[in-house]
Amino acid sequence: MNERVILPYGSWSSPIAAADIAHGATRLGFPSVVADETWWEESRPDEDGRTTVMHRAADGTVTDLLPAPWNARTRVHEYGGRSYLPVPRRDDKALTRWGIVFANHSDQRLYLLEKGSREPRPLTPEPPAPAALRYADPVLAPDRKHVICVRERHNGTTVTRDIVSVPLSGRAADTPSAIRVLVTGADFFASPTPSPDGTKLAWISWDHPRMPWNGTQLRVADLPATGPVTTPRVLRGGIRESVLHPRWRDNDTLYFLSDWSGWWNLYETRTQGQALALFPDEAEFTPPPWQLGTTPYCVLDNGQIITLHGHADLAAGRYDPATADLTPLAPSLTTWHTLDSDGTTVVGIAASPTEPAALVRLNPDTGATTVLRRSLDTTPTIDLLPRPRTTTLPGRYGSTVHANIYPPTNPDFDGEGPAPYVVWVHGGPTGAATTALDLHKAYFTSRGIGIVDVNYGGSTGYGRAYRERLDGQWGVVDVEDAVAAAQALVDQGLADPARLAIRGGSAGGLTTLLALTQDVFACGVSYYGVTDLLRLAQETHDFESRYLDTIIGGLPGYTATYRERSPINRAAEITVPVLLLQGADDPVVPPDQARALAATLHERGIPHALVEFDGESHGFRRADTIATALERELAFYCKVFFGFTPPGVPPIELTDPAPPA
Repeated sequence: MNERVILPYGSWSSPIAAADIAHGATRLGFPSVVADETWWEESRPDEDGRTTVMHRAADGTVTDLLPAPWNARTRVHEYGGRSYLPVPRRDDKALTRWGIVFANHSDQRLYLLEKGSREPRPLTPEPPAPAALRYADPVLAPDRKHVICVRERHNGTTVTRDIVSVPLSGRAADTPSAIRVLVTGADFFASPTPSPDGTKLAWISWDHPRMPWNGTQLRVADLPATGPVTTPRVLRGGIRESVLHPRWRDNDTLYFLSDWSGWWNLYETRTQGQALALFPDEAEFTPPPWQLGTTPYCVLDNGQIITLHGHADLAAGRYDPATADLTPLAPSLTTWHTLDSDGTTVVGIAASPTEPAALVRLNPDTGATTVLRRSLDTTPTIDLLPRPRTTTLPGRYGSTVHANIYPPTNPDFDGEGPAPYVVWVHGGPTGAATTALDLHKAYFTSRGIGIVDVNYGGSTGYGRAYRERLDGQWGVVDVEDAVAAAQALVDQGLADPARLAIRGGSAGGLTTLLALTQDVFACGVSYYGVTDLLRLAQETHDFESRYLDTIIGGLPGYTATYRERSPINRAAEITVPVLLLQGADDPVVPPDQARALAATLHERGIPHALVEFDGESHGFRRADTIATALERELAFYCKVFFGFTPPGVPPIELTDPAPPA
């Protein structure tokens, strides 16, 4: 065994290169399975983030179904979700050949790609304005001749949604009236789910100002052969109960998730009757519903349920209604996101701290898994990967802060004394940080910079009460918890109090910038972070346009609070260097917010850098963007912490530079 070399933190050499991370990882999502055939979405940084639909045949042959420039990505709610669906087609011999329906990113129309064809044909009409008609969350209608989905319509500044049925024949491409409107009357819809016999439709709906984790309703209605649904009725939900993901057990009984008890647990209900909790537990059965089409559980033909279950990390388990037992499955894969099943075969997207996200087939009886596709072809040796320690840390006023600690990890090097640490703040803010392998973290830890990934108050995975710690307190509780996590590491002797940084994206960027007004951090990095809450409320998209009513307060009554918690108005309190990384085409947090903050920092002579990336939206997708952002971030930390440029990384130039601490 080689003796480790003592070198300054941040100067350790590492084979984990930013370019390799950016070019090597694909994003896998939304699997579908029918017998031995599997489909999934695959987003590729090397193709400017283009998303294609992949198919794996029974013999293991993998095919990219959509050549460039086709891009299977829906923009419903701006965050999108499931954008495609396998659909059965009949050939001349009456054999089923599976095609796919998908939403194309550039025009947002639905298209049908027949099996064996390379040229999709449109199913929906040309929108009156670019991307003005959007579709997501598709499901096959019981007649197998239509798809039922959520449609979003943009008419100037007005956005409306409904649930529609689109014929697979393609006649609606030229005859818009061929699209049948099934459900209207709410601001938002999700999870349209027809009963097995096709006589009923269940769905989730909610209205402004609530978000889907605040309060939703599970509704069901009769589904006639023509026209809209009839006799709609509410089965469950309200303004303070989040009901999600209905699935039919049979023609009269529905499964669903509800946080009525304080946790998203699994329930069943008949279309007329009371709901029954199937497995009451202080744990969650779903990730936060940011995207449409996520499936956290599936019902097998034998009546058993394969479900996700846990806290920030969700594991897979098998629930048996006959015994009410929940049996863990595939324990080596600790972080699952979504599932799919045809009633017999189960597939999902799963990862662990040492295994990258992968599409896996799960044996529901034994828990054995087979990897069908990996997001990374190769990974670093395991001794370069930090092993996260999930813990709770003391917060302000005796509160509990959940966090994952990633110490500096490199088999060839050690440092002296407490290490520099960066507090990572996830976005949302109603989101969660998991322990799934993330080479972005290993990029820093393998060079001697530790990370503490904080699930601050407001994060999902720890019940409704923990989520509601952020109600009216965004910009306060999250900042307090981030500061408390950093201080706890200092108190434990792990972190150097003079070399603490904080970084976050989107909502986490706001937390980062506000935390820099505290006398704790030596610097901070904001990825497309919110800087002006009043502008955000005025400019952001419809899905989030009333989000702030809950986590800050309604306007105009809380105008003073919006101003007080906007980093742009607190810039005078920031005295440490700041790195701003921003997409030039971001519709969620427009780039003018970052530019205005940079101008204020310049006026005050605060060292900073603003790096804008053309063609990038909210969340970076292009390989060159991801690599450049990582290298800029590493160079920034090393310049501020130590006054040197790390090996193999271009130096960073700061406006109004100051000497390092």
